[in-house]
Amino acid sequence: MGFIVMLIVGGLIGWLAGAILGKDIPGGIIGNIIAGIVGAWLGSAIFGHWGPSFGGISIFPALIGTIILVAIVSFIFGAMRKRK
Repeated sequence: MGFIVMLIVGGLIGWLAGAILGKDIPGGIIGNIIAGIVGAWLGSAIFGHWGPSFGGISIFPALIGTIILVAIVSFIFGAMRKRK
């Protein structure tokens, strides 16, 4: 059950980060889940574990880490599109 909650929370965090930045995450729902989980790992590694936690994911560091991840990925994909 905890794994399913982690996937849901990761997807919501990925979606929220994309909405805050106004960027679409490639891959749709699966992309949001992956971005949310990887962003949660990145945010927890940089900022530690603080704030409320659901499904083993600390919400605030995860959101900040996912915003950073989405911004970097969007920049890379944007640069790749300009080269074509």
